[in-house]
Amino acid sequence: MIGRRAWARRAGPAGGKAAAPAEPGAEQGGSPQERGGSEPVRRGPGRFVRALVALAALAGMAAFAAVLAGLTLEASPASVPLTHNNLTPGRSIENYLNQPGFVETVKQLGGNIALGVPFGILLPLLSLKARGFLRVALATAATMLLVELVQGALITGRAFDIDDVLLNTAGALLGYVLVGRRLGRAVHPRTRPRRWRRRRPGDSSA
Repeated sequence: MIGRRAWARRAGPAGGKAAAPAEPGAEQGGSPQERGGSEPVRRGPGRFVRALVALAALAGMAAFAAVLAGLTLEASPASVPLTHNNLTPGRSIENYLNQPGFVETVKQLGGNIALGVPFGILLPLLSLKARGFLRVALATAATMLLVELVQGALITGRAFDIDDVLLNTAGALLGYVLVGRRLGRAVHPRTRPRRWRRRRPGDSSA
């Protein structure tokens, strides 16, 4: 009797077979990304929703382009004696700040900044590749630079002003920081962890 009981204890309850050892990390639970210490993959809305958002953003950009053309590409023959090109960054901004009329200063500076805000909001909604401070700034600056070149070369009563480009770009970055960045992350989240987070600092390659 003593020998049989000792043998039963050694064999275990599963019909004489010893239980297999647990795999390393099996008790920890969680996804492989969480156990590995890397950033978990975030899933955004489906392709259909992303396509609808992109189309809505594209329509918004088209509407904004129409408004922009009406504001900046309309001829003004009465302003011909008052207009002059400005290639020196900061010169027009300094003139706006030094003029006596506070309302006119706010109108000129605030209007140019507000004109660039839609870029910072709509560009991140179009594509994941349009996200980021540098990309938003470059896209806005290139667009507004083209507008200013057309103004100075083809539109009567309009002039090229580099400060308008700077103020428009600042407005786009403001819109991106306040609204566009969060909207872009919600609609186009990253589907893979960042490269610098794929490997834990303590891991060593074989």
